[in-house]
Amino acid sequence: MNIPESFTRRVFRWLLAIFYLIAGIAHIRSPSGFLAITPDWVPFAEFVILFTGVAEFAGAIGLMVPPKIAPGVRHAAGIGLALYALCVYPANINHAINNIAIGGETASWLYHGPRLAFQPVFIWWALIAGGVINWPFQPKNS
Repeated sequence: MNIPESFTRRVFRWLLAIFYLIAGIAHIRSPSGFLAITPDWVPFAEFVILFTGVAEFAGAIGLMVPPKIAPGVRHAAGIGLALYALCVYPANINHAINNIAIGGETASWLYHGPRLAFQPVFIWWALIAGGVINWPFQPKNS
C-alpha cells in the first residue's frame, strides 16, 4: 500500500522517529531501569533490553528512509515499531502494578495511568508514520 504523505503524517513520522531514536539510545546506554521493569518471565532480559534498544534505533532510522531509495522500508519500520510497542506493554504493566522503583523513585498512577492508556496510541502512531494505515487521515472523497 502506498499512502501519500501529508504534512501532518510527515510531522508524526519525524516526532516518532526522534522519540524512538532517543529511547533506543537510552535502552542501550542505561539498561538498568528497563531491566527493573522487565517481567521475571522474560528470558535473557539483558539481551532483550539490548535488542529492544537496537530495534527502536533501527525503527527510527527505517521511518526516515525515503521510499524512492528503499521501497517498503518505511512501511516495515511502521509495522515493526507497532509490534514493538505491543510487545513492551507487559513491562509497562509490570512497572505499574508492582510499583517498581527506578533510581530509588516510584511513580504514581498519575504517571502509570496515562502511560498505559497511551500505549495503543503509540501502536497507531507507528502505523500512521510508516504509511501502513491512513485512519483518520483519509481523503474526504473516500
